[in-house]
Amino acid sequence: MEHYFTNNENIKSNLRSIDYTVKNTSFVFYTDNGVFSKFNVDYGTNLLINTYLDNCKKTEEVLDVGCGYGVIGIVISKINGQKVEQIDINKRALHLTEMNNKENKTNNKVYESNIYENITSIYDVIITNPPIRAGKKVYMTILKEAHKHLKPDGELWFVARKDQGAKTIEKELREKYNINLIKKQRGYYIYKADFALTN
Repeated sequence: MEHYFTNNENIKSNLRSIDYTVKNTSFVFYTDNGVFSKFNVDYGTNLLINTYLDNCKKTEEVLDVGCGYGVIGIVISKINGQKVEQIDINKRALHLTEMNNKENKTNNKVYESNIYENITSIYDVIITNPPIRAGKKVYMTILKEAHKHLKPDGELWFVARKDQGAKTIEKELREKYNINLIKKQRGYYIYKADFALTN
């Protein structure tokens, strides 16, 4: 199951499209083998998107980390009009994200980055459904290092599952962030973390 956060060129392509609606806005997303949640938008991502849209500040610059085929960044760009950059290490995912930006008429900047390796800007918001199957080191690096790429009043939004250690993750992140549980539903926790303890 590691293939969706790595580049495995041996995975045979099987392009398909899925429909997705949020806040009365319809989207079409192309997906493929070798990317996360290829048959539908997964529950955690859907909950993160809806919770973010219901509670976010209308900020300008957003970074979508581990974008997969682009759902989070494309939806918030389309609905909120936010300027979004989308990054992933998976080249197939990035290609799909570019296709999906075109399909949904969004103009997000899409590029390859191993976590924050190629990031040079700072953002108002970093949003992510981090890949738990990548292992704890990758997962926690995405969350713990986010503050280095946020503006002083910036926010980190992410989803974690109760049965995959959400409470432990929350406890660890309190060393760096003021962290708030915004929504809890069906074992999924949506968190917003801000800069209060990092400067």
